[in-house]
Amino acid sequence: MRERFLRIGIMGGTFDPVHLGHLVTAERARSEFSLEQVLFLPSGISPHKTTKRVSEAEHRYMMTLLATLSNPHFEVSRIDIDRTGISYTIDSLRILKEHYGPNVELFFITGADAIFEIMNWKDSNQYLEIAHFIAASRPGFSLEELPSDTREWVARHQERFHLLRVPAMAISSTDIRERVQQGDSIRYMVPELVDHYIRRHDLYLK
Repeated sequence: MRERFLRIGIMGGTFDPVHLGHLVTAERARSEFSLEQVLFLPSGISPHKTTKRVSEAEHRYMMTLLATLSNPHFEVSRIDIDRTGISYTIDSLRILKEHYGPNVELFFITGADAIFEIMNWKDSNQYLEIAHFIAASRPGFSLEELPSDTREWVARHQERFHLLRVPAMAISSTDIRERVQQGDSIRYMVPELVDHYIRRHDLYLK
């Protein structure tokens, strides 16, 4: 009998705030790649945002938890926000690989814009040894838009690299924060519970 592998999606991000684009992307990835579960990992201290103001980890964790409650295939992990120091994705993947054991296939889900930076990530050459890479892109995005060295990296690992087109990728956390600050509506951009949480805790007003 062929050995069965557990297929787990890993959705990393700042989630400041989590929005419908994140949820649609996670569900599309779950469906298209037959994932048993998608694990959301709110970052602790992101190596890419050390100089930018980011909401407290507990707020981001709670918003992500509220956003994913209704989907039995979604879970939220605290491994990054409870860990001291900078949250490097490769370290998170190593921890999860050890936690789930040898009979797991990990699928790291992120926005296609991250591909432009992946060559600069810590231990980037080891990512695809640990997990598949699912790059969620806007419709019309082409790998030809990538720098030549990144395209070569993708070509070398094409059996572990997957492009996922998601129309809802047009929604951004940056735009949501700006709308809140300006007093504009964010309804239907984030789950209703997240909208209530943002307003209850006066997030993004300063």
